[in-house]
Amino acid sequence: MVEGTALEMRRGGNPTVGSNPTVSVMNKKIIVGIVVVILIITAGYFLMGKEALPPDQTVDQAPPLPTPTSSSIEYRNVQYGFAVTLPKTWEGYTVSTDKWTGNAANDQLGEVAFATGPVLSIHNPKWSGAGSYQDIPIMVFTLDQWSSLQKDEFHIGAAPIGPSEMGRNTKYVFALPARYNFAFPTGYEEVDQIIQSKPLKTF
Repeated sequence: MVEGTALEMRRGGNPTVGSNPTVSVMNKKIIVGIVVVILIITAGYFLMGKEALPPDQTVDQAPPLPTPTSSSIEYRNVQYGFAVTLPKTWEGYTVSTDKWTGNAANDQLGEVAFATGPVLSIHNPKWSGAGSYQDIPIMVFTLDQWSSLQKDEFHIGAAPIGPSEMGRNTKYVFALPARYNFAFPTGYEEVDQIIQSKPLKTF
């Protein structure tokens, strides 16, 4: 009997160790927690590394036409498609229209008019009509006229240099006459400052 019992104990004495359900669930929770932490860290890295444009920054937008502000006014010419920003002190300005004439390059006597076009002069309110105050003269050329002028097919006046371009649209080129302020009238310094600010915009 003793031997039989001992034999039975030797055969089945070491109990079988089965899997523990509690330990398995805990391991799954730990793995899920680690994955969640990794995802959060990764998302935070990309969000912090991505630079956003400042709220007032825009991309690929054409500059708007100048508009009147508390310190400026605007002269707008719908016929030719341009606008000029002026200081507030020019409020009450007037505009007159004259004509420029270009002579053929081989016409030394100026007897043949090769081309003509308008000159629009914006006058300061202090201008009296007798040329006592510097105005802003703007010559208007068609695209073909301007191209011919650049090719020296005609000239305007006796100045050794030609008009300087201020701007253009699909139909016209707007230019400042050469030596427009050669007499240094009253107000020429102010007009020079206005010209240097590039006040003309086209539409």
